[in-house]
Amino acid sequence: MMNPLLSTTFALAFIGLTVPATAALLVPGTSGPGADSDGELSITANTVIDLSKATVGTWNQDNTANQGNGVYDPEKWAVVFKYSRVTIGKDAMVTFKNNATRAPVVWLVSGSVGINGNLDLSGQSAANVWASEPVGYAYHWLHRPLGGVPTEPGPGGFRGGAAWRDGNVLNGPGFGPGGGNSTGRDSYLGVSAGFGSEATRRDGVGPGGIKYGNPSLIPLIGGAGGGGGGFNSWGISGGAGGGAMLIACNNNISFDLGRIKSDGGTYGQEPGYWTTLGAAGSGGGIRLICANLVGRGDLSARGGSGGPSVAGHGRIRLERVSNDNTLNITPAPSVIDLPDGSTPILWPPTGSPQAKVLSIDNQLAPADPKASFGAATPDVALPLVNSATVIVETVNVEEASSVFVRIAPRNGMVVNEAGTDGVVRAVDKRYASEIKAVVKQIVSTDPLTIHWEATVPTLMGYSAVQARVVRP
Repeated sequence: MMNPLLSTTFALAFIGLTVPATAALLVPGTSGPGADSDGELSITANTVIDLSKATVGTWNQDNTANQGNGVYDPEKWAVVFKYSRVTIGKDAMVTFKNNATRAPVVWLVSGSVGINGNLDLSGQSAANVWASEPVGYAYHWLHRPLGGVPTEPGPGGFRGGAAWRDGNVLNGPGFGPGGGNSTGRDSYLGVSAGFGSEATRRDGVGPGGIKYGNPSLIPLIGGAGGGGGGFNSWGISGGAGGGAMLIACNNNISFDLGRIKSDGGTYGQEPGYWTTLGAAGSGGGIRLICANLVGRGDLSARGGSGGPSVAGHGRIRLERVSNDNTLNITPAPSVIDLPDGSTPILWPPTGSPQAKVLSIDNQLAPADPKASFGAATPDVALPLVNSATVIVETVNVEEASSVFVRIAPRNGMVVNEAGTDGVVRAVDKRYASEIKAVVKQIVSTDPLTIHWEATVPTLMGYSAVQARVVRP
C-alpha cells in the first residue's frame, strides 16, 4: 500500500443516552504536570477560538500561565489544548482563527467531551462572495480593486488559489499536496482539490487534485485548496481546504444531535457566466479517540460542492473501546478498536519516516515555515531567477521511495518567453509544478538520511514549496 509522507509548507453523559461506564483510556498529556492546564471548555454561544494566542512550546508543558489559549508545538505542527472537560452547548457554534502556521488543532481531555452544538473547521468558500463587502476573494478592476487573495483554510488545511487580477497578474493554483491547478486562457477555470480521494477530471480543464496522506491521520493534516479562476476584468478564488483536528479523551465523546464539520470550501462563479470559476477545496481530517463513542449526530469531511470538477473528500478516523452511536459520517471512516485501559498513539512514533525542505538555492529553509505571502518576512528570499534547486532531506525513508517537490505561485503571470523557434511570445504561467527529485547524497545509514534534489520553475513574487514522499 502506498503510504505518502508529507512535509508542510513555507492540524458528558446526556439524558436519554446509554453510556457504558467501565471503559477508559490513558491519553498522553491528560495526567502529570501539564494536564488540564487549559481548564474546562464550556461553550454556550457562538465562539471563535483564536489559535494565534497559543504560546510556543512543547505540547505537554504546563499552560496555566496562558490558560485557555493552548500551546503551539512547532515540532508537532499542532496547537494543543489540554482540557479537563469539554461541552459544546446546543445552538452554539465553535470556529477557529488560524495560527500563523495554519497548524491543526488537538484537544487532549482528561474527562469527557460533549458535542451538542457545532464544531466547524471548514475551509472558506468563494461561492457567495459577490453578495457582501468588503470582499477579498472576488476581483473586479472597478468594483473590487482589493480582491484576488487566496481563501483561508480551516486549521491544518491549505489555501484556495487566488483569483485573476489583471492582464499580467493571473489566477493561481490551490495550495497543499492535492491542490487544484489553474487553467490557461482557453477555459479560465480552476481545478478542484484532492485529499482522501482524488478530485475528478473535467474534459478541457485537466486532472483533479491528487489523493494524499493516510487513513490513520498520523501525521495530522487537512484538505487542499481548489484552483482560482478568472479572465477579462473578473476573477474569483478557489475554495480552501477543510481543517484537521484530533480530539482524544480518556472517557466518552458524546453527541446529542451535535456536529463536527471540516468540509472543503465551495467553488465560486462570475455572475451570469460559467467560464470564470474558482474550484472547490477538499474535505479535511477528523480524528476522534475515546473510550466510548455514543449518541446521535454528524461527522463531515466532504469536498466542497460544485465547480468545474468535483473535489475529493477528506479523511475521518475513529479509535474507541466501545461504540454506541448512530452518527451520520461522510466519508466512510477508518475505524480501530482499542483495548480498555490502553494508551493511544497521538504522534508519529520515534523512528518514523520524516521529510523536510532543507534548502532552496543554497539558502536554508526555516524549521517552522509560515508561507505568509507578504504578511511577514519570506521564509526564503531569492533573486529573480527562472528556476531554483530544492534540497529535500528524508530520514528513515527508503532509497526506493519517490520524492516530489511541488511549487505553487501565489498568482500566475504573463511572461515573455522564447519558443523553440526563437520567437519571443507572451506566455501564461499560472500552474503549480510538481517535479520528481533524484538522490543527491546518502548522508547517513543509521539513521538512513538522504538528500534529494529537484529543480523547479520559479516566477516573480511569492510561491509555496512542499515536499511529499511515496514509499514503496
